[in-house]
Amino acid sequence: MFEEILSRENMQKAYQQVKRNKGCAGVDNVSVEELRKKLIDEWIFIRAEILEGKYNPQPVKRIEIPKPGGGKRELGIPVVLDRMIQQAIGQKLAELYDKDFSETSYGFRAGRNCHQAVKKAQEYINQGYEHVVEVDLEKFFDAVNHEYLMHVLRERIDDKRVLRLVGRYLKTGIYTGREIKPNEEGTPQGGSMSPILSNILLDKFDKEMERRGQ
Repeated sequence: MFEEILSRENMQKAYQQVKRNKGCAGVDNVSVEELRKKLIDEWIFIRAEILEGKYNPQPVKRIEIPKPGGGKRELGIPVVLDRMIQQAIGQKLAELYDKDFSETSYGFRAGRNCHQAVKKAQEYINQGYEHVVEVDLEKFFDAVNHEYLMHVLRERIDDKRVLRLVGRYLKTGIYTGREIKPNEEGTPQGGSMSPILSNILLDKFDKEMERRGQ
């Protein structure tokens, strides 16, 4: 699986997605527009580091943005190179897991969206059901237990190199503007890998609710 993540085809697909997403530069001040040159100059060495297990992600830059209803929301900005590598990992995780996710799962999945979820809820109402329950998992991404997440991933992933790299991204420090703080819980802030990791965890919840007839 590790070689598949680092394959030319998968990395090119990840690069194109990062390019489409745009976004700000991280702590290294390398912009999305400058990423291509960095890859031309350095990718052969970066790839070798990753294969040898020596690559360490750079800290995530934390900024605060105003919330529409007042207050502020914390946002994490990984460097563009790490966004690309995370995207490449996420693509392969999706290939492995997505086909087994619940049919009633619509979040962060290719070809699915919230409009389809609303349409499905309307179908249930038309069948005679009377309640739709919305549950908000408060600050879910910030509170994921790393040890449990890695346990869940080990159930399906045998390649220890993949697990090691995912683990390093989970532990990536957070740069606050004054210092680098260790990250002891939560999935990577602003990382393109976080959505698929959340779905992998929450699939167990979906399946349990289905088992109970909910």
